[in-house]
Amino acid sequence: MASVKKIYLVTATHHPYHGLWSQLAKELADRLGVELEVKHEDYVFLIEHGDTDEYGMAWIPQILAEFNDGTIKVLLSQLPLDESLKPDPNKAIEIMMNRIKELEGK
Repeated sequence: MASVKKIYLVTATHHPYHGLWSQLAKELADRLGVELEVKHEDYVFLIEHGDTDEYGMAWIPQILAEFNDGTIKVLLSQLPLDESLKPDPNKAIEIMMNRIKELEGK
C-alpha cells in the first residue's frame, strides 16, 4: 500500500493567493508528518506530474504528493470556493486528505 512520503507546493511569490497556498501545504505536511518541498515556477515539474490544460500547459499554484512507490500525484490544483466565492481553506484540506486516502487505498 502506498503512503505519502513528501508534499510539493509549486507556486510563485507574485500569485495573489501564494500565502494561502503556502499555509495549506504546510498544514497538510504537518498533519501527515512529512517533508514539504516548495518549488517556484517549476512548470516542467507540473507538466510532468501536475494538472494541465487542453494544450498541455500547467498553471500555478498546485499541491502534489510523492508516495513511497515513487509516484507523484496532484492533490489540489484549484482552490474550492465558499458560498461568497472566497477561497475555502477547510474544504481545500478536506479535498486533499480525501484524495490521499483514495490514492493510498489503490
